[in-house]
Amino acid sequence: MDINVNDITLYVRDTGSGVPVVLLHGWPDTGDLWQRQVPALSEAGYRVITPDLRGFGRSSKPADLAAYAAPVMVGDVLGVLDALDLGSAHLVGHDWGAAIAWMTAALAPDRVTSITALSVGHPAAFGSAGLRQREKSWYMLLFQFAGVAERWLSDDGFRNLREWSAHPDIEPVVERLADPAALTASLALYRAILPPESLVEAGVPLPPVTVPAMGVWSSGDGALIEEGMTGSAEHVTGPWRYERVEDAGHWLQVDAPDRVNELLLDFLGQHAQGRGTFAQSVSEAR
Repeated sequence: MDINVNDITLYVRDTGSGVPVVLLHGWPDTGDLWQRQVPALSEAGYRVITPDLRGFGRSSKPADLAAYAAPVMVGDVLGVLDALDLGSAHLVGHDWGAAIAWMTAALAPDRVTSITALSVGHPAAFGSAGLRQREKSWYMLLFQFAGVAERWLSDDGFRNLREWSAHPDIEPVVERLADPAALTASLALYRAILPPESLVEAGVPLPPVTVPAMGVWSSGDGALIEEGMTGSAEHVTGPWRYERVEDAGHWLQVDAPDRVNELLLDFLGQHAQGRGTFAQSVSEAR
């Protein structure tokens, strides 16, 4: 279904009933990335809400980079909760979706029951992960160059994207990004939130994350080092849990879906009651 949020339209999948869980994808994906998680969560009694982020899939693709600023992306998450009349929800994010989930949990803790971050740690932990992480993040600088990045990714049938990303489900990605407007829109998060100076200078500090948080990193991730996730503990004052998934690449929910589902169900189950009036109303309803 379509939800109107902050002057744009987000395409949102809403499956099941029960305690709400919002799944946030990253680049270059859509909400379909979570197709291996949605059945497991809904069958376990969760209401699973899976949007296409702005700039991706069937959601609006504004041309103005300011439309992809960090506060706007957080506002989209809160706007989805408001549109669905949800006081709070568990957030699960991967890649950029994880970064957005971290920011939402830090800035609006009353709306977040828990956060699970796959691959990408807390923004401050990522920023302080050191030279090895900066070396792996070379593509973030490339993505700043409008036109150049698009051509590098798309030339020769998206050969560079295919070989460099090692995306385990690349064909649907290439099909979507063959539309030049979709390709440019997909890069807007990098250009709006990670301008070149942010790669060498610390940004505005976020408040500590006070809700329960789990970070999950995979040993085969070619873009992110483990310290960028484990270092998140320093920025979480609520309950913190770290899990390492072996023999999976960056898209661990595709490479190791059973393990990811197991971790999600265990963590969400531990924090099912959550916080605040919404959690209390759920508990009373039971």
